[in-house]
Amino acid sequence: MFNVGWISSSLAIWRQGEDAERQITFPVPSYLIETATERILIDTGLNPAAIGDPAAFYGRPEAGAFGLEVERGIAEQLDVSTLTQIVLTHLHFDHAGGLTHLPSSIPIIVQRREWEAGHDAARAKKNFLYPRDYAAHDREVVLVDGDHDLLGDGSVELLLTPGHTPGHQSVRVGDRLILGADVTHFASTLEDHRFPIFADDFAAQARSADRLRGLRDGGARVMPGHDPEVLRPGPVVI
Repeated sequence: MFNVGWISSSLAIWRQGEDAERQITFPVPSYLIETATERILIDTGLNPAAIGDPAAFYGRPEAGAFGLEVERGIAEQLDVSTLTQIVLTHLHFDHAGGLTHLPSSIPIIVQRREWEAGHDAARAKKNFLYPRDYAAHDREVVLVDGDHDLLGDGSVELLLTPGHTPGHQSVRVGDRLILGADVTHFASTLEDHRFPIFADDFAAQARSADRLRGLRDGGARVMPGHDPEVLRPGPVVI
């Protein structure tokens, strides 16, 4: 895991029922999966160009509700020229924002329903998706539908876990690790379903959380999206 940014705002945005005056600063993670032949980046973090004035950068006033920080972007923490694939769990600015700083020769893998929502003006606005982050230009975009065996050998599987956004996906690594992304921002949300105040579909998000909770109860470690009590840069121990 790499820490590729920080977001500060009211905790009530991210966890229903919290005091709106209570502030939180949480990490923005990115993950590198290495195999004998592949170096797969999971999410890209914030766009450093958006840090000073995100509302102006994206042309969306709600983006100004967040304080953003980046100490070192993903391109400063690893040799991105050796990456073979980039998996985007979804298209929110803290997951897709760093894409423009990565070589255009690296294909991205995203759920078809997420990509289509991101290119539909009404759905993108509803889900706070900012096309400036994921404009593909000449980059190869691989669209998948539902659960997907990424390498064809069962070692890395994309799990369709919608609700937070239309085509949100999580990543299963081996049998014991799930990168849950924003199905739940916090580990405790697998139990209490206190999701952020916004979602594409709260009922679908609850079903996705229940799916990940079942995998956790079956012995897998589920990494939450942004929990400052859980996420630490470095090797992820299974």
